[in-house]
Amino acid sequence: MHLLLTGKPACGKTTLIKDILPRFSNIRGFFTEEIKENNQRMGFKIITLTGKESIFAHKNFVSSYNVGNYKIDIDVFNFIAVTELKEALESKSKVIIIDEIGRMELFSEEFRKICLEIFDKKKVLGTISLTDHPFINLIKNRKDVYILELNRENFSQIKEE
Repeated sequence: MHLLLTGKPACGKTTLIKDILPRFSNIRGFFTEEIKENNQRMGFKIITLTGKESIFAHKNFVSSYNVGNYKIDIDVFNFIAVTELKEALESKSKVIIIDEIGRMELFSEEFRKICLEIFDKKKVLGTISLTDHPFINLIKNRKDVYILELNRENFSQIKEE
C-alpha cells in the first residue's frame, strides 16, 4: 500500500512526513517547502533527501506556467525532482517520498510519468492535493493507495497511527 496525506494548505502534511521519516531507512525522494519573505509566502523550493535543493516556483519568476500568483520553473523542477525520482526508482530504496503531487508539479509531463512508474514498482509516502484534477484522481482512485485527510485537529492522532 501507498500512503498519501491530503488536506488544506498549511495543515501539516509535510511536517508530518518529516516527523515520521526517522522510522524509515534507505529512503529517497523530495519535499517542497514554502519560501517566506517578510512573513509573506513568496514561493516554493524543492529539497531532495540527498541534499539537492532549488527554488522552482516564485511570485517574481517569469514563466508561462502558473498557479495563482506563483510562476513555475519546470526546468528546475525536472532537474531536481524528476532526477531524484528516477534515481530513487533505480536505487534499493523501498520507500519514496513524494511531497507533493499537486497542481504546480503536474505541469511536468516527466513528473507524471515517473510517478506512475514509481507507484507500480515502489512504496510511496507522500502528499496529494485536494484539487480535482484527472491525474490526481487517477492516483487517488488506485486500489493500492490509502489516503488520510489531515487537519490541525487530527494531526497528533494520524501521526501516532
